[in-house]
Amino acid sequence: MSRTISHRQYLKKLLADPREAAAYLNAVAEDGDIEPLLKALRNVVDAQGGVGALAKKTKMSRTTLYRTLSAAGNPEVKTLESILAVYGIRISFLPIRSSGLPRRRYAQSQSSHIHFGTR
Repeated sequence: MSRTISHRQYLKKLLADPREAAAYLNAVAEDGDIEPLLKALRNVVDAQGGVGALAKKTKMSRTTLYRTLSAAGNPEVKTLESILAVYGIRISFLPIRSSGLPRRRYAQSQSSHIHFGTR
């Protein structure tokens, strides 16, 4: 008899690994919408021990973290950096490749997207 686990249990197990969590956040961030990104970040927080554990590590109040990670949250970059650093993940920016843009000039392009990566 095979044993099954729920999607939620599988996701929590997967997101316990910082590399998987970073890849998950990158995939969600590609849509460019903050609400799904905050939901994805809440999933990472849950997988890594929850808001209580995060509050202790970031020295932020649980209330602040719940508000920050809510669907209506509007976190500052500094706050996101503090939260992600706890899990060994950082924010970085990558240029969007354009076939007409020479490789050495990518850094000069104004188009970029958020990339969440492990340290």
